Amino acid sequence: MAHIAIPIPTQLGKQDIEIEVTINGQKQALHYRVELFYWEDCGIPTVDRADCLRHILSKYDQDWSLYYIGAPTDEFVPITFVKREDLIKQRQILTGAN
Repeated sequence: MAHIAIPIPTQLGKQDIEIEVTINGQKQALHYRVELFYWEDCGIPTVDRADCLRHILSKYDQDWSLYYIGAPTDEFVPITFVKREDLIKQRQILTGAN
């Protein structure tokens, strides 16, 4: 699958990103969300950060699909999500399915 890489500044809170692209002559809007998750806010008692990530992702809004996990720091991990319906559209356009 092709990727678009866009550096996003790490600010507090959610950052909703909307991009309009043309793929194979078809315009579509892509919706991304970048969010910083702080280790101290994990919500489950654990020292294993992988368990913390699983917990975060299992409770996240089901309208959004995991797109990318950024480089973690000692304080937080940035996670990028894509709107689930946009991901389905992207796959259809790239595979030529209708």
